Amino acid sequence: MPRSGRAIPLIELDASLGEGGGQVLRYSLAIASITGRDVRLFNVRIRRERPGLQRQHLAALRLLAALTHAYVEGDELGSTEIYFRPSGIFGGRYVADVGTAGSITLMLQSVLPVLAFADSRVEMVLRGGTDVPRSPTYDYFSQVFLEHLRRMSYEVRLELVRRGHYPRGGGEVRAVVPGRVHLSPLRAEHRGAILRVGGRSHATMLPRHVAERQAAAALAELRGLGKFPTNVDLEVSDYGMGPGSGIAIWAVAEGSILGSDALGRRGKPAEEVGREAAKSLLEDLSTGAALDRHASDMLLPYMMFADGVSSVTGCALTSHARTVVELARIMVPEISMDIEGAPGSPFRLIVKGSPPSRG
Repeated sequence: MPRSGRAIPLIELDASLGEGGGQVLRYSLAIASITGRDVRLFNVRIRRERPGLQRQHLAALRLLAALTHAYVEGDELGSTEIYFRPSGIFGGRYVADVGTAGSITLMLQSVLPVLAFADSRVEMVLRGGTDVPRSPTYDYFSQVFLEHLRRMSYEVRLELVRRGHYPRGGGEVRAVVPGRVHLSPLRAEHRGAILRVGGRSHATMLPRHVAERQAAAALAELRGLGKFPTNVDLEVSDYGMGPGSGIAIWAVAEGSILGSDALGRRGKPAEEVGREAAKSLLEDLSTGAALDRHASDMLLPYMMFADGVSSVTGCALTSHARTVVELARIMVPEISMDIEGAPGSPFRLIVKGSPPSRG
């Protein structure tokens, strides 16, 4: 697929598609950046309580614009319409600061598919929230999601400098991406036997027993899963802008890795946090699928531009995944995607990828 030319028609996209949230914004801009296509988005987050771009969306948009030397209209708080015209994907050093507890992992979701095709190495410093509601926690992202990318020949190095929790944020993550990645297709249809269970329970500016109780409750919940090596690391720190805690756990199997996470909050017992993460993982493992409930929609942009046919099974066909598929069919109809399965049920996804041309 060409990445140059203004000969490619402008894509006009109703961003109220599907759930109509920030996900449509993130993935549509990523696809536009990779394919080199101009896109005009309207009705951005139009059905949300606070419509339009909020700080974390604006930070991601401006980071993508810097990475792609894009011409942008509508990059302001509250904007519900955006015009985005990328001109390439360029290596270098970049800094993005949400300024609040906006999610760093959602910002990474926006830019990592694009950076696979950068013309050279990229180094980033991202500031905001590392472990905040309604987004993947840092530990799930770094230990589970990035393992899937490694299996697609995409090595992303992350360094956690400081955690940031809601509402104060203040977290910092450094990322290094090699650029010029040749994405391999992902084949994760058969989970296979579980080999080991790992995890990390953290407490920032809170007593050590909070992390200990989260881990103990998760391990107790997982006890009936079987006999294999199990280890949940503890991380306790006084280095942060405010208190927070959470846990991520993952099961490494013969054919894949599945994970889950949960966050603490004021008034929520640490034991409940641990049990919540463990129960979510157990539910996903019970389906026999190779991907957990979070991974499939996050991996779709990479499968779309991999060199070959990706085939995966997921534990539940979520509205997020359906939205990404619908978006892809609008923006890159030449890429073949087939889904077998009903909404909310285990499913199989086959994607015939098409790498972008280097122009």
